[in-house]
Amino acid sequence: MAKYDYLVLGAGVVGLSIAIELRTRFPKASVHVLEKESGDSMHASGRNSGVLHAGFYYSPDSLKAKLTVDGNRRLKEFCQTEGVPVVTCGKVVVAQHGDQVPLLLELKRRGDANGVELDLVDEVELRKLEPLAETKEVALWSPNTAVSDPKAVSKALRTKAQRVGVSFEFETQVVRLGSHFATTSTGQRIDFDHFVNAAGLYSDKIAQMQGFGEKYSMMPFIGLYHYAPALKGTLKRHIYPTPDPRNPFLGVHFTRTVDGSVKVGPTAIPLLSREQYSVLQGLSAREFMEILSNYPKFITSGHHDVWSLVRTELPKLSRSHLLGQAKKLSSKIDVSKFNVFGKPGIRAQLFDRSLGKLEMDFVVEGDSNSTHVLNAVSPGWTTCLSFAEYVVDGIEARQGAR
Repeated sequence: MAKYDYLVLGAGVVGLSIAIELRTRFPKASVHVLEKESGDSMHASGRNSGVLHAGFYYSPDSLKAKLTVDGNRRLKEFCQTEGVPVVTCGKVVVAQHGDQVPLLLELKRRGDANGVELDLVDEVELRKLEPLAETKEVALWSPNTAVSDPKAVSKALRTKAQRVGVSFEFETQVVRLGSHFATTSTGQRIDFDHFVNAAGLYSDKIAQMQGFGEKYSMMPFIGLYHYAPALKGTLKRHIYPTPDPRNPFLGVHFTRTVDGSVKVGPTAIPLLSREQYSVLQGLSAREFMEILSNYPKFITSGHHDVWSLVRTELPKLSRSHLLGQAKKLSSKIDVSKFNVFGKPGIRAQLFDRSLGKLEMDFVVEGDSNSTHVLNAVSPGWTTCLSFAEYVVDGIEARQGAR
């Protein structure tokens, strides 16, 4: 039987960052990370766009707004310190028609409230920033948006975690969870003073083992990208559309990578299993029925334009349709060149069954014995270090109160 001060479940960027923060803040404490896969960041953390968001999308009263500006800065500094390539290329958000201009102005207002460096530019200024971008009337320019390599960042986080004394155990699942112990799939019992659930797609299931997250279920959405090797080096900035504020997805956009490659995507197609990376891969009959049971409340929700989401996302399974959407962003980019299929990623989007709505902000629950990260979707990758500090602040406060 093993015993640790802190047991962290999940070796994605959130779990790794929390483990580092715990070990750094409490250097005499033992911190152990369990992960069901054979390595770190094998799901969303290693499959995301790599974009470091600036923080202007989020409502000023949200946790996302409070953490993103600092998270962007800290993750850039981490990359520079650890030798991970990061490029502050910036992002332009364009209007595809005049009706979207008020939405751009609202994003500018949010950005100002959140302390984000953000400028409104006209069409002439936009062409200077990104010659391939096109807009109607005005666009937003975000100079602090950046990009890095998700796998390289994850590797650096794990290396730092090991350097500060965090221990790891892979290919191990938690099958039973008490207030101060976990039983694993390898048959061992692990005792702990405090448990941290950073299990991503399965964080709701883990939380419910300890009586938390009872009103929530995870709803997975798959993101698909296409690459254009022939266009490498042609895009200076990320080009994003004006998002629909009723849904938590940013729409099809052009993204440049650290090495100058160009990709287009992603989709946000709803799935019926949590790790369903293709039609049959990861398909689970039990998860299928559970997720399907949430759809009546989701579809009839007054919080989202669900039918619009379905109508816009499902057709993107067709490459030609997705590229047609991308072409609306810029007639100067030859979308036929996007002929290499990227590695898909699955977004773990938390659904509040009681309200029939997707959670738009980070969600953390816990007590003096455990902490459960239930929702850490985008910009979870950008904010991993600032979010870890926030989580550990909560742990310290709850433990101090017991």
